[in-house]
Amino acid sequence: MKEKIYPLNTWYVACYSHEVNSDKPLARTICDVPLVFFRDSNKTVAAVEDFCPHRGAPLSLGYVENGKLVCGYHGLVMGREGKTDAMPKQRVDKFPCIKAFKVVEKYGFIWLWPGEQGLADEDALPNLFWADSPDWAYGGGLYHINCDYRLMVDNLMDLTHETYVHSTSIGQSEIEEAPVNTKVEGAQVVTSRFMENIVAPPFWQAALEANDLPKEGSVDRWQVCRFDLPSHIMIEVGVAVAGEGGINAAPDKRAGSIVVDFITPESDQSIHYFWGMARDFKVDDTALTEQIKQQQGAVFAEDQEILEEQQKNLNLYPDRQLLMLDIDSGGVMARRMITRAIKAESR
Repeated sequence: MKEKIYPLNTWYVACYSHEVNSDKPLARTICDVPLVFFRDSNKTVAAVEDFCPHRGAPLSLGYVENGKLVCGYHGLVMGREGKTDAMPKQRVDKFPCIKAFKVVEKYGFIWLWPGEQGLADEDALPNLFWADSPDWAYGGGLYHINCDYRLMVDNLMDLTHETYVHSTSIGQSEIEEAPVNTKVEGAQVVTSRFMENIVAPPFWQAALEANDLPKEGSVDRWQVCRFDLPSHIMIEVGVAVAGEGGINAAPDKRAGSIVVDFITPESDQSIHYFWGMARDFKVDDTALTEQIKQQQGAVFAEDQEILEEQQKNLNLYPDRQLLMLDIDSGGVMARRMITRAIKAESR
């Protein structure tokens, strides 16, 4: 039996809202389950197994008509509850149902509950305050990465790698030189670094300039990584004019943002990685939003290469023990939290 490596009784980001339109279904595998997403006649998103009960063809190869899924093989018509509604020249009242899944559309994302459907609780969705605020702007994207989702958790909870992987954009030696602090606050793992009186790297020089601040000169920089189950990480990052209060500096003295990371397992060795950045300055500047999105996308592409090659190496040497250093503490604590959640579900 395959080892269970991800919690199921929880909400994962399945897709962006704009990925699911009214006439075409979207196929996506989440936690080893092939799913198909579509909008019903009320434009409400639905999700069912991507499996036609007639001959097993993927329903995602068909189309949506009048809010129903139409199989592209023999024309079977499937409703949002997983029950066959019609099929040309066939009586369908005894056709077996397929599984339907709870989904919620909120904050510009579509969230899926892959576990026990009776436990799905909308109140358990994370509170993304920036997504509903006119004082914040957001831009992001989606990468498919061939690695265990926990490797991405490790990556984001230890930003020491920025010095080496992202040396031309956000990396600098002061990151690895600054002390790291990791703690658990309630149900959240928090890892933080604060760097004082340093020179901003290229990405943050551009952000300072975009916020009408001098890009040269000394700054105070911060990185605060927050992990929540099942695999959501929000990272408060930014720079402020040195001596003006750092993370607590006045808006006209800083350039800060929240790096948004939703890591959704596809399988035990592949993920859907929803990335983005929410910022609270120049929020009406759409050109700036696109510029930051392109820069951030290039940064995460560098992570993708590292993670996929790391996964290949781990597959070659599955029995080797890896070192756990103080810089790894955020990822270690997050993994422990994941393991406890999986064990609780098993009980």
